[in-house]
Amino acid sequence: MPELPEVETTVRGLTPVLADARLTLVEPRRADLRHPFPADLRQRMTGARVTGLGRRAKYGLIDTDRGDTMIFHLGMSGRWRIDPGEPQTHDHLLLETEAGRRLALNDPRRFGFVDLWPTAELIAYPPFLAMGPEPLSEDFNAAYLAERLAGRIAPIKAMLLDQRVVAGLGNIYVCEALHMAGISPGRAGGQISRARLARLVDAIRAVLNAAILAGGSSLRDYVRPDGELGYFSKEWRVYGREGDPCECGAIVRRRTDSGRSTFYCARCQRS
Repeated sequence: MPELPEVETTVRGLTPVLADARLTLVEPRRADLRHPFPADLRQRMTGARVTGLGRRAKYGLIDTDRGDTMIFHLGMSGRWRIDPGEPQTHDHLLLETEAGRRLALNDPRRFGFVDLWPTAELIAYPPFLAMGPEPLSEDFNAAYLAERLAGRIAPIKAMLLDQRVVAGLGNIYVCEALHMAGISPGRAGGQISRARLARLVDAIRAVLNAAILAGGSSLRDYVRPDGELGYFSKEWRVYGREGDPCECGAIVRRRTDSGRSTFYCARCQRS
């Protein structure tokens, strides 16, 4: 599933096409993806001018001058295609701008979705209500993390994947950040010192920024809007590398936690 860096890369790829653009065509090509398309999507978006693009956690945001925000989630296999030729079978939403640029939301598995919400009330959008801070924001720091983890016996990896603690982190980048910070994924969150939490915050930011710079990680279906693959997977320290040597010389291990693979180095991440 595309994670924060892939969604950020997607939004940045859409910005040159959509920023300040007027939409002349908004055409859903089926009734639904994971959820039905908003019944009035065509009416509310056609003729609107895009006033901003952004991201919240793993959701992309397209604001318009009508006070609406089109929210999109890429699900497991979604991606936007820029200036495609003829629509493909899995192009489920088409956009066209006054300048003649075209976009197609392609989603073979249809686990993504599109929604509309008043821009001024985005904080009240149901999936956003209980979300923690963005990991690249100033609100996410060692003091905040120490407060949220105080007294918790749940493993630190599970805590970081909890969107109520921090928004947008997924399995790949949590594994990578924990390795960079030298923290065991099974360590109880409440037992990690403030100094080590500071190191973890820095590692999370470093991993995410490096992944965004690399265009994300292409895993299964994810492709950037320009059609290129994200190449951060070439920089993975532990994720997907079971049986390979860690940089310390030990062997990268894998275990399953709550149905998800956890990759780690037992030597680098002893505690």
